[in-house]
Amino acid sequence: MRVCGLVLAAGGGARFGGPKALARTSNGEPWVARAVRMLRAGGCDDLLVTVGARRGEVTELIPAEAAAVVVPDWSAGLGTSLRAGVHAAADRECDVLVIVPVDTPDTPSSAVARVLAAVGPDTDTARGALVQAVYGRHPGHPAVVGRHHFSALADGLCGDRGARAYLVAHGAVEVECGDLWSGDDVDVRP
Repeated sequence: MRVCGLVLAAGGGARFGGPKALARTSNGEPWVARAVRMLRAGGCDDLLVTVGARRGEVTELIPAEAAAVVVPDWSAGLGTSLRAGVHAAADRECDVLVIVPVDTPDTPSSAVARVLAAVGPDTDTARGALVQAVYGRHPGHPAVVGRHHFSALADGLCGDRGARAYLVAHGAVEVECGDLWSGDDVDVRP
C-alpha cells in the first residue's frame, strides 16, 4: 500500500494573526516542517503541502522531501486547499491519503500509524477506506481517505468546509486517539 501525506497549510490564519504555516514551535521548528516529519514517521511515502498565503515564505520552510501544492484560490477557504491536495494526490501512485492541518503541531506520528493500521494492509481494501481520528468521540485529525473516494470528495468541497461531512455521510471508521494526545488545533498564537 502506497501512502501519501497531506499538510493543509494554504490559509491566511486570520484569527491567528498570519499564516499558521509560518508559525514555529518554542524551539524554532516550523510547524510545516514538523508536520511533514510527523507524517513521514507515521508511515507516509509521499508528502504534499498546500501553500497559498505568503506562499514564497511558506515554501522555503517545506522540507525537500515534500512537494508544495500551490492553491491559487486559497482565500476561498479550506475546501479549496483540500481539493488541490486531493487532486495532487490523485496524480501520484498512492492508495490512501492521510490529511492533517498545519495547526495541529502536537500531532504524534503514532496517531498517523494508528489510523493507518485501521485501514489494513490490503491495497484493494485501503483504496476504499475512510478513517478519522477521534478524541473522546470528538472528530479530529489525522483523517485517511482511500483513492476510490478522491474524486467524489474533491467534487463536494467548497468554502471553509473540509472532509468531515463526506466522512460522516460515507461511514468513516472512527479511531480513538485521545490516549496519544489532546487532538487540539491551535487557533491563536501561544
